[in-house]
Amino acid sequence: MYLILTMNAAALAYTHHAAAPLWLSLWLPIVLIGACAVRVMQWMRPIDESRIEEPYAMRMLRRTEVMATLLSVLFVSWALALDQYGNGDQHGHVTVFVAITVMGCIFCLTYLPRAAHLVCYVVLGVFLTYCLARGTVTMASMALNILMVGVVVLKVLRDSYGSFTALEESQAALHHERTQAHHLAEENARLAHSDPLTGLPNRRYFFARLDALLARGDQAQPFAIGVIDLDQFKPINDVHGHAQGDRLLQVIGERLQRASGPDAVIARLGGDEFGLIIEGPMEAAEAMGAWLCGRVQEPVPLGDTVVSVGCSVGLAAWPEAGASAHDLFDRADFALYHAKKARRGGIVRFSSELERIIRSEQALEAALQSADLKRELTMVYQPIVRTRSMAMVGVEALARWESPTIGAVAAELLFATAERLGMARTVTLAAFERVLGDFAQLPAGQRLSFNLAPTDIADPGTVAALIDRIASSGIDASRLVLEITETSLIDDFAGARAALEKLRGCGAKIALDDFGTGYSSLSTLHMLPIDIIKIDRSFAVRLDDGEGRRLVRAIFNLTRSLRLECVFEGIETEMQLMEATLAGFHYAQGYFIERPVALDTLLERRAARAA
Repeated sequence: MYLILTMNAAALAYTHHAAAPLWLSLWLPIVLIGACAVRVMQWMRPIDESRIEEPYAMRMLRRTEVMATLLSVLFVSWALALDQYGNGDQHGHVTVFVAITVMGCIFCLTYLPRAAHLVCYVVLGVFLTYCLARGTVTMASMALNILMVGVVVLKVLRDSYGSFTALEESQAALHHERTQAHHLAEENARLAHSDPLTGLPNRRYFFARLDALLARGDQAQPFAIGVIDLDQFKPINDVHGHAQGDRLLQVIGERLQRASGPDAVIARLGGDEFGLIIEGPMEAAEAMGAWLCGRVQEPVPLGDTVVSVGCSVGLAAWPEAGASAHDLFDRADFALYHAKKARRGGIVRFSSELERIIRSEQALEAALQSADLKRELTMVYQPIVRTRSMAMVGVEALARWESPTIGAVAAELLFATAERLGMARTVTLAAFERVLGDFAQLPAGQRLSFNLAPTDIADPGTVAALIDRIASSGIDASRLVLEITETSLIDDFAGARAALEKLRGCGAKIALDDFGTGYSSLSTLHMLPIDIIKIDRSFAVRLDDGEGRRLVRAIFNLTRSLRLECVFEGIETEMQLMEATLAGFHYAQGYFIERPVALDTLLERRAARAA
């Protein structure tokens, strides 16, 4: 723009140098051209990018508008002053100067439309007024014509500027969306390898790291893995509630996280169980285990009370204890089992003697092998309710085994032992037949959920037997919900998907239990025939803080976008129920709502409350 002003002003001054006074044809244009040169040098100076913020940019643009207006007044006044001298050709040059210069300046100010308008209106307004004052029709017509062309050019440039700003806004929006997507991808990657409750690495990361160490082969330095289990954690859960139990796990997780480093991985494997990988000799692992036990045993304030738990540690060294991840973990778990039974609160390393001792103490296996499951196995039920009305919409069936020889056995231990003995199908079908027998008691329209173990999904015989029993029972299969855990998908995703499609084909619905514990991904949810998502109870405690509520809300939006029903598990307090409701969840279950009881007892309680 300043180059146009300089060239056109120099040409106009040259054509009038013989007719106009020297100060008007030489000195004044030199001053005006000098002002343009100063502005050019100002624009060419490097700008500190750190200063380019919105307030600074706005000041610079306002300064440009002021300078454009001032220079417009000066140049047009100078040109009209020159028009007082010379002949007809020189008068025509003034008109051409005004027209060409103002059009050139308008185009140069395309992306500063306010300045373009000011230049156009100031120059052409003054020029039109001057021509009208001269009283000649030709001059007035030319001035009016130039003004009309200028207005049209301004309209074209404004439309162009509008398209430019729309493009910039769309690019900014696209950049924002890409940034959001990048942050979401990073958050998903972090969540996929971290435990949402404690912030420690999760089971997936633990085994990925273990596989990476084993992949080094004979070149790897020795390392040891450990399994850490908290002692006396269940009584704290029972007495103080799961919310306080989760808070205890968070504190312990923070303590364990301080010990993590390049050669030490500490992960939460699930529940109150943690995994340990130490690169180095067994002695280093034992020292780390002792240090961790000391940190775990430190008292933890929970509200108005202070609690303390211990921990037991089982260790297994590579390559002495095993060459595969399964063997190493199995033997570390054996060592933990012995520590829990014989040296609670201690550290036990796996040895051949330990294996012999453990394998001789298989009373549970013997009891299960001789059990009459049809008589000894019972089912209890926990209701699933609507969050706003607390009306029951269904129940989840949970197995209980009371052995006449060893007493009550936890469901997790029952199914783990059955899997180890190859009796998983027997136990699952015995429990399922109990559920089918209770199905008739359930009010019409309500659903019944039954849990399937990973071994059930991986066993075509179990899947076929379940389908046969559903068909022969005569129940409305659409009211049956078969729950699977995320661990069911790890070893054979394609096989698990085929099994679920068969079960869903018979009319049953499929629910993904414990969602959010680190195995599932967006692609997994898209590819599986799933109807219901059950949010893991570890997220319930996160409802107490803002970040946790945002995370839970994001999970709800994800399930809604996939058109999946969503049940929030592990609701232990009224506040958690309220926050889950506000987050949009329609269904919930947990100890605050009802503990698992026999179905007839549950229905009687519900009927009494309704009355």
